[in-house]
Amino acid sequence: MKKLVASLSASALVLSGFGLSGAAASPPKQQARTKYPTAIGYGGAVASVDPDATKIGLDVLRRGGNAVDAAVATAAALGVTEPYSAGIGGGGYFVYYNAKQRRVMTIDGRETAPATMPSDAFINPATGQPYKFTPDLVTSGVSVGTPGTVATWDRALRQWGSLSLNKALKPAAELAEDGFVVDPTFRSQTLDNKERFAAIAPTAKLFLPGGDAPKVGTVFKNPELADTYRLIGAKGLPAFYGGALAGEIAATVKNPPKTPGTALPVMPGHLTTADLAKYKVIDRAPTKVRYDGLEVYGMAPSSSGGTTVGEALNILAPLHLDRMETPQALHSYLEASALAFADRGAYVGDPAFVDVPTKELLSPGFGAERSCLIDPAKASVKPLKPGVPDGQYGTCGATTATKEGRDTEGVSTTHLVAADKWGNVVSYTLTIEQTGGSGITVPGRGFLLNNELTDFTTVYAEADPNRIQPGKRPRSSMSPTIVLRDGKPFLALGSPGGSTIITTVLQTLTNRVDRGMTLPEAVAAPRASQRNSAAVTAEPPFIDAYGTALKPFGHTLVPSGDAFTSAAEIGAVAALEILPNGGFLAAAEPTRRGGGSAGTVHQLWPN
Repeated sequence: MKKLVASLSASALVLSGFGLSGAAASPPKQQARTKYPTAIGYGGAVASVDPDATKIGLDVLRRGGNAVDAAVATAAALGVTEPYSAGIGGGGYFVYYNAKQRRVMTIDGRETAPATMPSDAFINPATGQPYKFTPDLVTSGVSVGTPGTVATWDRALRQWGSLSLNKALKPAAELAEDGFVVDPTFRSQTLDNKERFAAIAPTAKLFLPGGDAPKVGTVFKNPELADTYRLIGAKGLPAFYGGALAGEIAATVKNPPKTPGTALPVMPGHLTTADLAKYKVIDRAPTKVRYDGLEVYGMAPSSSGGTTVGEALNILAPLHLDRMETPQALHSYLEASALAFADRGAYVGDPAFVDVPTKELLSPGFGAERSCLIDPAKASVKPLKPGVPDGQYGTCGATTATKEGRDTEGVSTTHLVAADKWGNVVSYTLTIEQTGGSGITVPGRGFLLNNELTDFTTVYAEADPNRIQPGKRPRSSMSPTIVLRDGKPFLALGSPGGSTIITTVLQTLTNRVDRGMTLPEAVAAPRASQRNSAAVTAEPPFIDAYGTALKPFGHTLVPSGDAFTSAAEIGAVAALEILPNGGFLAAAEPTRRGGGSAGTVHQLWPN
């Protein structure tokens, strides 16, 4: 693969120098739905989990749109083909490199808790104990936060795009109207959620026609979503956050349309039309750390992605992973991740409600102080106590064990990357939380609502930065990342996966930067996730490959998988790399989630 990348990079330079036309270099039209996990070319690039969505993004670029236009169009298409992972009923984080200004900027489009959300919303008054998390709490109006995705698209296009919201949504509306071919992943995700979906009448009607998940190879159409996209395109932001649609969203949350006779409680929630009308995205300064001569930019709180990935890189920097043999490098990666997660849990929340020490969490001094706690010969006893990011650094902190917290973040979500011929780059992660979100479809509108509020800590505690508060954004692990080298874009990447998003991005980065892997190899490599817990969650191929080598260090590896899906995968990366000659290498998963889709505007390989 390394020789392939080098030779194709050289070919890109030669062919572009001869003025090769776009028509000659583009993939044949009949291959539009073919999935290529890796693509090399020039003129721009898109990578996502879905071939229809990637194609729509590339078509936008071919028609003269920029990376922001392509990202919004791709995201809207993912709302059609990946409705259980993302859509207009959810939220996300948009990270953008502006080539003219040579700056990285971000939009926080995270969902917010309703204004009337009580601190004991997740506690059953009859028992005084937390509601059963699944399926009761995740399949409820209580879990639904004010969606931020439509506002994110509108803000990104108005600030940096060249298309109107109407034009950006048009291809996705057509895709929803015409339909897409059901693949095994879509069917299996539907079946994994059959009980939940069957409990909600409009969800069962849309996603369980005749009582079964759509068959593989059939065409799934969503004309209701097509109409909703067209409504939003024609009338803009007020069509979603006001008027009839806002009223329907609020009514659906307050009185979920349950299927008669369902055994699930499907509790009502607190979202109102006033919450929708008041929702605003936030322009935030990105996080930034230097690592191996690179500038790594990420998403600041309310996401914990940028601070935790950044801190872990600062912890690893003094250790020089590039000089280590593989077992030692993996041991160091796992230990650094545990330390950063300890600090994440102690300090990170919505900065409108919590004084997050972002600057200190990302300081090299704090990273070095935490780094010296790593024993090169053995794994630490976990969970670890958080450090003290107070600006006074020098000696190692304590490693006293503390109580292990419960991880309730869903492993769904989706990610995309886009880049254009002008040098602009987007890394965008969006979500509705668990696979299928709350399971509640807005009647007649074709989209699922999020269950993002389950990312708050279940039991309220004043000292917890992620405690429930009205209007607050729950802490997220989404980690859209852009890496610069010598001030210019080098990498863009991100992933779904709940709290494993952070470790997936961190591991992929270190694979590419420190361990000599090409980007496709870094994406495909087996993964393990250490989030300050007694055991390391690892994909079975990781255990097979490295379990024996890591055993002397004392790491306990347990197979990945969760209560919501039948898969044992960690993450699903979409990434791109800007090649030295100005070409692009786009990379998606070769097998996870059925394999992703990467493409370039003028494609040299494959063709």
